[in-house]
Amino acid sequence: MDPSSPWSSFAHDPRDPAYAGLRASDRDRDVVHGVLDEAYADGRLDLEELDERRAAAAAARTLGDLPPLVGDLVPAVPAARPPSTDLARATPETIHELAVAAWRRDLREAVATFLVPSVICLVIWAVVMFGGFFWPAFVMLGTGANLLQTLLRRDDIIADHARKLEKKQARALRPKGDGA
Repeated sequence: MDPSSPWSSFAHDPRDPAYAGLRASDRDRDVVHGVLDEAYADGRLDLEELDERRAAAAAARTLGDLPPLVGDLVPAVPAARPPSTDLARATPETIHELAVAAWRRDLREAVATFLVPSVICLVIWAVVMFGGFFWPAFVMLGTGANLLQTLLRRDDIIADHARKLEKKQARALRPKGDGA
């Protein structure tokens, strides 16, 4: 085992918060014991500290209990995450659901963009010149056009969002060293 990177020896990286609550196995404890033994052999731990840390490793219940025991003995490299953001793992159905959710956000925004200025203009018109020329209609027509477009182009907008999400997914899956 390479003492500079023992994290790959674990079944699940104990630094990852998603796995910190899992029960530690004997194999996980053995990895920690190996790091501690190598640190003792290198003179980075004295016998008393080795015994204390080995006892703590033997008593560890969860994976989250293990990193503090070796954190000062191995490089502090952040938890290695595969190129698997939630989007990278997304199925076509999930991408479609995300695209529909994005359209719904667009629709809420269009409704708010229609309602807020329309209500403000209606209140001003009602207070200042009720019964006169109904000029708020121009504001309502202008902002209503965006709302109507969002409603009528639902499928096209969802398809556009899905394409953007697929491009992001492709970028997330692309290897880091790939310059493309």
